[in-house]
Amino acid sequence: MSVVIKEVTSKKELKKFVKFNIDLYKGNPYHIPGLIEEEMVTLDKKKNPAFEVCDAVYFLAYKDDRIVGRIAGMINRRSNEVWNQERARFGFLDFIDDAEVVDALFSAVEKWAKEQGMKEIHGPMGFTDMDHEGMLVEGFDQLGTMAAIYNYPYYPKHIERIGYEKDQDWHEFKIYIPEGVPEKHLRIGEIVKKKYGLKTMKFKKTKEIWPYAQKIFETLNEAYAPLYGFAPLTQKQIDYYVKQYIPMIRLDLVTLIIREEDDTVVGFGISLPSLSHAMQKAKGHLFPFGWIHLLKALKTKPKVIDLYLTGVLPEYQNKGVNALLFNDLIPVYIGLGVEYAESNPELASNNAVQAQWDYFKREHHKTRRAFIKKIKIRIFYGRTEFDNATTNSV
Repeated sequence: MSVVIKEVTSKKELKKFVKFNIDLYKGNPYHIPGLIEEEMVTLDKKKNPAFEVCDAVYFLAYKDDRIVGRIAGMINRRSNEVWNQERARFGFLDFIDDAEVVDALFSAVEKWAKEQGMKEIHGPMGFTDMDHEGMLVEGFDQLGTMAAIYNYPYYPKHIERIGYEKDQDWHEFKIYIPEGVPEKHLRIGEIVKKKYGLKTMKFKKTKEIWPYAQKIFETLNEAYAPLYGFAPLTQKQIDYYVKQYIPMIRLDLVTLIIREEDDTVVGFGISLPSLSHAMQKAKGHLFPFGWIHLLKALKTKPKVIDLYLTGVLPEYQNKGVNALLFNDLIPVYIGLGVEYAESNPELASNNAVQAQWDYFKREHHKTRRAFIKKIKIRIFYGRTEFDNATTNSV
């Protein structure tokens, strides 16, 4: 039978869209399933504030009456304005190893992007830089993380087959925790604190960090501004992420660098115990028992740490502020018995970020890639079904 492409137009279909990823990777030892409830909210055009500045469409591929693939098409209008581009994004991409399925999915999403007036399409990307991005091209035998995409090795082969080319790479590292803080970092840290009037801030209760939550994301907006595909988060998006992430942080693994004269957040380092095994045990469900695995992982002494978010204001970058973060967090990691930290994706072109690991034993164990293509509609000899509902229906 030929492949049938259907646009997702109902909550029931949206749940099938989300669950396909979990079903496709069932039993895979490296894949980290997301939480169904969380991804449903991310994709819901009435609940995710990203839709202030984004448009999207979701497609499912069927063959022999079963789901065999999924893809989302997205346009971040704010990003296009910032970067002066006419680009659509593809993401939330999964498919069986079948060329006909891949051709059908990308024909549908490219046609949609063309109809929206876009000239290029790139991905995998999300609505914002806070979503998963980049297709794994190296490191298929490495355990994934909560913050990154895992995919089968056949994915990039199909993407290249249909004409997509490399646009950007991200590298990921295992950074092994040293026995002590490097002496050079200690010296630099003291110099930087005195020179710029900075202090390290820690918190014992969650209510103490709430006054700084907004400031953290304001610093993130400035620090991430030059990064690939980034667009500043709106106030509604900041409020959304504050409510989503602040309650789950572990305070001993959070460090802020504050400018004493005005309480500005100059830099931040937010890490978490690895939740990879806990997410695997949860199998996509927070309830009834998934939350127990996650809570246990958040509270126990971890062997692996995920470096979740790090940022420094542009005017303080390359001036040693990162040393203050290391000086505070490394002793915490040592005390917990952490063996190594997962860097999570770092742009391969961001030499300053990569250089900060020069004083640590590290292993480059994963590479992921964003692909790009100029949009030219190909004729696919299958069936594409579109409901009359608009793309705002789910």
